[in-house]
Amino acid sequence: MKKPSLLVIFLTVFLDLVGFGIVLPLLPVYSEKFGASGFLVGVIMASYSAMQFLFAPTWGRLSDRIGRRPVLLVSNLGSTVSYAIFAFASGMTGETALWLLLASRVLAGICGANIAVAQAYIADITPPEDRSRRMGLIGMAFGLGFILGPALGGLSLAGFDVFGLKFDGFGPTGPGWVAAAMCFGNLLLALAILPESRQPNGQLAPERPRLAQWTHSLARPQVGLLVWLFFLATFAFTCFETTLGLLVSKQFNLDIHKPDDAKVIGYLFAYCGLIGALVQGGAIGRAVKKLGERKLIAVSLVFTAASLAPLPFVRSWGELLGVLALLAIGSSLARAPIFGLLSILTPAHEQGETIGVAQSFGSLARIAGPIFAGSLFHLHPAWPYLACAGVSVAAGLLAWAKLTAAPAKAQ
Repeated sequence: MKKPSLLVIFLTVFLDLVGFGIVLPLLPVYSEKFGASGFLVGVIMASYSAMQFLFAPTWGRLSDRIGRRPVLLVSNLGSTVSYAIFAFASGMTGETALWLLLASRVLAGICGANIAVAQAYIADITPPEDRSRRMGLIGMAFGLGFILGPALGGLSLAGFDVFGLKFDGFGPTGPGWVAAAMCFGNLLLALAILPESRQPNGQLAPERPRLAQWTHSLARPQVGLLVWLFFLATFAFTCFETTLGLLVSKQFNLDIHKPDDAKVIGYLFAYCGLIGALVQGGAIGRAVKKLGERKLIAVSLVFTAASLAPLPFVRSWGELLGVLALLAIGSSLARAPIFGLLSILTPAHEQGETIGVAQSFGSLARIAGPIFAGSLFHLHPAWPYLACAGVSVAAGLLAWAKLTAAPAKAQ
């Protein structure tokens, strides 16, 4: 059961992120094309993370009660519909198109919150000693999805002409339909080969409203600490994601409005994503065996801080690539052991809810981080990097002090 199950779970997260990567670069362009104000563009962009923040614990708790399989199937269907709505909106104009774009991102965010269920599924079918390594598959899917998504979006929109092979693309509606088709294909695969992983044992998580879900998880000392560490790690990384293009264009005299210069920024993100995917797909298991989850979390956060701080001061491409590689490695080493340890510390009947709360806080960081980084960057380009380096090193020291001395048992 495990191999086909892991394949479907990997593809679920991977294709969600491919779909996200296909449409994300197009959202500001399409929104402005349809006459959106800057504020509305921001609302459309933020709606995805806002819905994940609200719905990740709900999906997780529901999967604890009725099983992982039906929740994953429904969320895959919803993702397919959301990208179909995006495709329809892309071929329209005016206010109706804008409202459809917003609706598509709201629905995609609601359904994209199923990542908590995917992680709970992995916890169900994996012994505790292997969970961090298997959780690395989720991070690998993230990295590869972000690499391939924008490329597929560009190809489906505008086509290509390489070595005599020519494809004219599908036009403005193409990226949405490609994303919808990929999600629908994964839905069919899940229907065919994904078994249920949540084995009934007579224990069910009690019904709790959303706020009570958060407070219940945060009130458990180690679990609450891990949730906050994930928030801080995500916050620091999203600050980097938000301002890297602006920083590099300033340091290396690039014009991000020119296609060739904009491609350079895309290549840098792909470079980071590829390194992160390789680390989470392979090195995580060895790192956990050597250090254990607790020490690895602390070390990765300090490592991230040590790579964020020098970024605003690099002046050569070699230095930039070296620091970005260190940053990609450091940030990639944190996610899998955080969720692996969360699953170990959480009773089986609350896995989905607890992981959902953690993912909810990650989404909150993806809303707050860009606002924080963008505001500081306009005051001074180095400030967001130095501030987030401080956040990361403080989080690392906190993790070392509070986690390494605590027993590893369910709370």
